[in-house]
Amino acid sequence: MAPVRTAEPDIAAAPLWRAAQALRLVTLLYAIGQQIASVSHYHSRRLSWVLVASLALWSLISALLLSQWRFPESARRLRGWVVLGDHIVVIALMASTRLVADYGWYHGHQTLPTTLWSANAVISAGILFGPVGGCLSGLLIATVALTVRDQWGQDVWTDATVPVLVSVGLALGLAADTARRAQEQLQRAVRMTAAAEERERLSRQVHDGVLQVLSYIKRRGTEIGGPTVELAQRAGEQEVALRMLVSETGPRPDSGAAEVDLRPLLSVHATPSVFVSAPGDPVLVSRWVAGELAAAVANALDNVALHAGSGAKAYVLLEDTGDELIVSVRDDGVGIPAGRLAQAASEGRMGVSRSIIERVAALGGTAALLTEADGGEGAEWEFRVPRS
Repeated sequence: MAPVRTAEPDIAAAPLWRAAQALRLVTLLYAIGQQIASVSHYHSRRLSWVLVASLALWSLISALLLSQWRFPESARRLRGWVVLGDHIVVIALMASTRLVADYGWYHGHQTLPTTLWSANAVISAGILFGPVGGCLSGLLIATVALTVRDQWGQDVWTDATVPVLVSVGLALGLAADTARRAQEQLQRAVRMTAAAEERERLSRQVHDGVLQVLSYIKRRGTEIGGPTVELAQRAGEQEVALRMLVSETGPRPDSGAAEVDLRPLLSVHATPSVFVSAPGDPVLVSRWVAGELAAAVANALDNVALHAGSGAKAYVLLEDTGDELIVSVRDDGVGIPAGRLAQAASEGRMGVSRSIIERVAALGGTAALLTEADGGEGAEWEFRVPRS
């Protein structure tokens, strides 16, 4: 049976929830003080005290429920119901103002629960649902307040209820969203750090054990010769694969960033017969430039495997001068006869021209074959791409 996964508590918004509940209790004291100051103007004083007692009771219950962390898997659902109840209670108490006061009073004064206490519903909606939810909640509460007080005339443009409540919902919603995004980024950074530490630990263990054994098999198999040469080659291939796996410059998951590190895209070609050398610091280039350069290098290495002869080795060197990138691909094979590329192009075989030369030229750079002669001197390509 699969384990039951519980949702993580909303740690990022926890300080906002605690601050909101503290504000709720402060506004409760203000609402009680406002009741003491206004009760003499009500025609139904006993009912007003019952309503204020209900206001106080709901404030305490909602503050306890919204600060509940004991059951994190249901915390968001619980808060959703409490925030909904918040709005129902606020709207009901606002409407009850007409039951305890005359038109002459409630038209020119605050509703019974006061605007400040009513803002608690808007604050909770903003924290839970973000800026959109906070703004909608502010508009709803402000609309109810203006309707109860019958201020939809010219008074609506001089009353601060609407802008204050909407601004509160927007501000708290943006703050909650920002806190959650910061928490997610922090968690990603922690996971990446933990993964790097684990990779380093595995690297040490692998280096102390498996890599040393593979290196020994490769060396001894080559020395003994005969059928053990193939075993030595296999051991060498696995050694390179393991080194790439635990290497800090090995391939990384795509982060979706506008710029990527060119080094892993070249290092992935390393084998017992292909040696890759790159700077120690990241070489950040645009995603398109990195992909095109890596493809050009891959095509050059394919040509080495096809035409340089058996046993040929290739060497890839990446340099970053600050003004341009220089990538060299050299091999120690049979070399390319002089005029061979021009002859292939005249015969309609455009493989090298299109896959290497035109690809680099599209980046604003140049691809030059530095060695083109008979005699087994090997071949060397040099790709130069300006940083600008």
